[in-house]
Amino acid sequence: MTMRTRFGVLFGLVAAVLGLAGLGFGDFGLSGQALAAEPQQWHMDFQPAATPVMERVQDFHDLLMVVITAITIFVMVLLGYVMWRFSEKRNANPSRTTHHTLIEVIWTVVPVLILVVIAVPSFRLLYYSEQVENAEMTIKATGRQWYWSYDYPDHGDFTFDATMIPEADLKPGQKRLLETDNVVVLPVDTTVRILITASDVLHSFAVPAFGIKKDAVPGRMNETWLRIEPEYAGTTFYGQCSEICGTGHSFMPIAIKAVTKAEFAAWVEQAKVEFADGSDALPVERNSDTLLADASARAQ
Repeated sequence: MTMRTRFGVLFGLVAAVLGLAGLGFGDFGLSGQALAAEPQQWHMDFQPAATPVMERVQDFHDLLMVVITAITIFVMVLLGYVMWRFSEKRNANPSRTTHHTLIEVIWTVVPVLILVVIAVPSFRLLYYSEQVENAEMTIKATGRQWYWSYDYPDHGDFTFDATMIPEADLKPGQKRLLETDNVVVLPVDTTVRILITASDVLHSFAVPAFGIKKDAVPGRMNETWLRIEPEYAGTTFYGQCSEICGTGHSFMPIAIKAVTKAEFAAWVEQAKVEFADGSDALPVERNSDTLLADASARAQ
């Protein structure tokens, strides 16, 4: 078998592996569209995008995948060609070339252009995700060791805490390490400003399906925003604290339920009464999730 034939076989095998990998990733990506807004075993793609920000994050990710895949394939092919073309058998007397102006210009200009192609949409996405324009409502999330407190200043300024439900208390169908005793309720098709801070140590408010990951810093107020797409009404989204904050760091889940505007208005009226004294010590049978069920029934 000649050197050229060997190289062709090797390149064919590499291409086949890359092709199979591409098919595999494609299957995982398609299956993600039917998954709930929660972690799934063996899921290798993003959770379905539920907000405009997350949609743009996924678009930017797809662009980067094209760029880095093209670069990887180019480098592999170039490396294989150089190994074959300039092997000892073909070049008993190695070349003494020390420089090549054209090649040096190319390998300087081309990477700069690639970085520009990456940087422009990156900065646009960063600006878009940071700019909170025409917010229709505001909530405040405060990280504490090891739970979250939530305020609704635009709806009576009521407050409640959301702590993780212990595994022993989970009901059938509830998610381990993700369920909270009180659920944040937000209306779909509404621009929501989220103010984020902490009362003790650094935390991080992160919900993958929303494209949100914002540090919660004591003494500082950060903000972000979201607008849940209407088709996700009735869906519960899960996130977690994403900043190591002590022994209970793994037990600070975030649970947000998206509802229609009518259901949200009905829930707010009941929540004002339930949380009027600023206490979230509700019996399990009267937590935010069951209040939402009652509100939904009344809205219908």
